[in-house]
Amino acid sequence: MKISQEVKVGILAVVALTLFYFGFRFLKGSDFFSAENHYRVIYDNVDGLTNSNPVTLNGLSVGRVKKIEILQEKNNQLMVTVAIDKKIMIGKGTRAVLADGGLLGGKVIQLQILQKDGPLEIDGMLVAAKEAGLQALIREKTLPVLNNVDSLTKNLNLIVKSFDKTGAALNTTLENASRVTGTLDLTVQENRVALQTTLGNVNRLSSSLIETEKQLKPILAKVDNVADSLRSLQLRQTLANANRTVDNLQQLLAGVQQGKGTLGKLTSDDKLYANVNATTASLEKLLTDLRENPKRYVQFSLFSRKEKTQPGKPGSVTVTTSTITTTKADSTQ
Repeated sequence: MKISQEVKVGILAVVALTLFYFGFRFLKGSDFFSAENHYRVIYDNVDGLTNSNPVTLNGLSVGRVKKIEILQEKNNQLMVTVAIDKKIMIGKGTRAVLADGGLLGGKVIQLQILQKDGPLEIDGMLVAAKEAGLQALIREKTLPVLNNVDSLTKNLNLIVKSFDKTGAALNTTLENASRVTGTLDLTVQENRVALQTTLGNVNRLSSSLIETEKQLKPILAKVDNVADSLRSLQLRQTLANANRTVDNLQQLLAGVQQGKGTLGKLTSDDKLYANVNATTASLEKLLTDLRENPKRYVQFSLFSRKEKTQPGKPGSVTVTTSTITTTKADSTQ
């Protein structure tokens, strides 16, 4: 029996559609050639998890994300259905950790299986958990850096503004320096002759200092000889003699303080002081009587004659000269 071309085209179209359907389902996570068990887990946020993302156990892919549904009656939580190989024994309390799949992005569910409370029933609920992803870590680390960059930028702006002020001050300083340099040039040009004269005087002064140095050298040599002569003097013997003299002087002063010798008696004997005072008083009385009664003691005669000694005045003395005769009588008269 012959098959017409139309039948062949129809059969080919059906096969193509079938392959397309099963291929699409396979790409969505449906595996028609392996036995799987389905489990569920509820997340508040899946962070970009999509169907057919892998489910891993210790880094080995053991299943895929089957379906993601929104639970509007539970505050829009997301229920994820995962298909896991039947060979993997899932215990109660197994955690489904939502984590990053790599540096290039993507999400993966990592299983942390527990076998303490027995196996988990099919379509049972896994414990939801999340791991801080790379993006979250980068966000946590970069935010402080960005804040520091912002503060650094602000500081740089302030520094740049201060540099503007500093630049204006520097420009003013440079202008002043330029004016000062011009003034110095004018001053040097105006006083060039005086500077040359001053330099000539300095040169002559240097020459005279050189000559003075030559003259001072012999004098310094003589001073050295004098110093050598002074060193050769017997300074020790002289100092010893001076010390002995000082000792003798100290002994003499000690004797004077103790009343020994003439000087000691003069300084320590009160009788001598009393006698001197009495003698001074008597002398003062004599001088007073002599001033008041000079005729008792002195007689003047203009003519040379011989004076007889008056009776009742013993001890009187008469001195006769050619012009003046002086008679001294006893002060007791």
